[in-house]
Amino acid sequence: MYSATVALHSLIRWLVILTGLAAAGRGVAGWNKRSWTSGDDRAGMLFIAALDIQLLLGLLLYLVLSPTVSNAFRNIGAAMKDPLLRFFLVEHAVGMLIAIVLAHIGRVRTKKAAPESSKHRAAAVFYGLALLLVLLSIPWPGMPAGRPLWPW
Repeated sequence: MYSATVALHSLIRWLVILTGLAAAGRGVAGWNKRSWTSGDDRAGMLFIAALDIQLLLGLLLYLVLSPTVSNAFRNIGAAMKDPLLRFFLVEHAVGMLIAIVLAHIGRVRTKKAAPESSKHRAAAVFYGLALLLVLLSIPWPGMPAGRPLWPW
């Protein structure tokens, strides 16, 4: 169960990155240039959906399945000194949670903004910051806690 969940979580990261690029990119492209469209709204919605799926898988790993996180919780003091354990216990989790919060704020701001240009600015800023945090919080190959780009 653990291996399958990690593999799915790893694959969906690419969906998160692609939808994040689309949502932030549409925000930047429309900044002061065009009206807000259903495609702009859909891009943000898909980014949020991909992030929420990742959150559910991540919580399942973090709270139930991950032997790495279970080990870290046994001795948090020692875990904070180990780059691998600290990354998954704190850095990855906190970075991703902040990214998800930023993306959700962006979604609300794009729905409530009055002028069309404000919707694009909110999308560009909040989705862009969320995507940046996602990219910074992924365990890329070569990092102490690095994982392969593809699960197979």
